[in-house]
Amino acid sequence: EMSVSGGASLTFGDYGADTTNNAWSSGDGLTFSATGETDGGLTITSTLVLDNGVNDDQTLSIGTDGMGTVKFSALGGSSALGAVDDVMPTAYEEPWFGVTSPTKVDGKAAAGLFTYTSPSVGGATITATYQQADTTNLLNSQTAWAVAFSPEAVDGLTVGYAVQEDDSAATVVDDMTMYVKYVYGSITAGYQKSEGDSTTDSADVETEGYGISYAISDEMSISYGSHTAETPNNSSDKDQEASAISASYVAGGMTIKGTMKSADNIDHTTTATADREEWSLEASFAF
Repeated sequence: EMSVSGGASLTFGDYGADTTNNAWSSGDGLTFSATGETDGGLTITSTLVLDNGVNDDQTLSIGTDGMGTVKFSALGGSSALGAVDDVMPTAYEEPWFGVTSPTKVDGKAAAGLFTYTSPSVGGATITATYQQADTTNLLNSQTAWAVAFSPEAVDGLTVGYAVQEDDSAATVVDDMTMYVKYVYGSITAGYQKSEGDSTTDSADVETEGYGISYAISDEMSISYGSHTAETPNNSSDKDQEASAISASYVAGGMTIKGTMKSADNIDHTTTATADREEWSLEASFAF
């Protein structure tokens, strides 16, 4: 038997210079899932996600409490670094969200991806991913790993580190990110720094981000976040800077979220369309 859950959303977003992107949009999704346990103690979970009628995500997980979990993503997989490429607290989306091809250090989303997640040992959890090379999309196999540590002696603190070797194309990129987050009562604050080291020096990227959120009540939260990206080996590039103020409100099965953003020097240029003021509003429903 498969259980089914779903939701729907309606969004209006104004993303600045590209008027074709200033439009209403809607989203819907259905998640089919089943979980069972074998006589040998293995927990098996199968999921299938349909988004706008298209198979968007498909996974099979096998795990035990003592040994961790292995997941195979036939569709919709994300590397270990991809799961933590931006974990700063926010009431809605990241500061760079809505920017066409923003400069950032991120993980790889891929089909045919294996993920291992360890059990927590003294507050530390390790995640590792592997994708085998093929003759069509991936020139070489790629790996990534991440560790998150929440020390039991310091309630609310999480520190994390992740690395990824992306040699899926002719240009090899070694990505790294590190972050720290701290929860104190209704306030969550975080700082994250990432680097992308390419075999082409001018393509090296360094990013820095921080965020702070405040839960006004159980229903309403607000946040502020900032993200800066620079290409340190290309003196002609300008730093790409983005910031956002966001808010969310939950009422039963309905969630309303909104954000106002500014993005400067998009794609590291100073052209007329490189600076934008953006905003978006979304209402989503769970059923």
